[in-house]
Amino acid sequence: MSEAVQDSIQKTVDSHDVVLFMKGTPVFPQCGFSSVVSRVLDHLQVEYSSVNVLEDDAVRQGIKDFSNWPTIPQLYVKGEFVGGCDIVKEMFESGELQTYFKDKGLVPAA
Repeated sequence: MSEAVQDSIQKTVDSHDVVLFMKGTPVFPQCGFSSVVSRVLDHLQVEYSSVNVLEDDAVRQGIKDFSNWPTIPQLYVKGEFVGGCDIVKEMFESGELQTYFKDKGLVPAA
């Protein structure tokens, strides 16, 4: 992966509390897995930024190299890689994701 792509991804991850690298946009996801993760974030009323990896092949491959994770979407919270669709969905269903966001100060406590 080029250093410029790596730096750009790092800058994006560092400059947003929550960022979702996804196929498409939250309003118009281009794959079911990206749709699931954006819907979970919307449901939890978490403010997040998104990066449409379909707009740039270098970012699409670069994010996989950056995280050493082979699939998209990828969720980052406060600079930390959380996971892809399966992990986010499992964390949401178990209640762990809600606790995680509360602990990070990103959603109001119930």
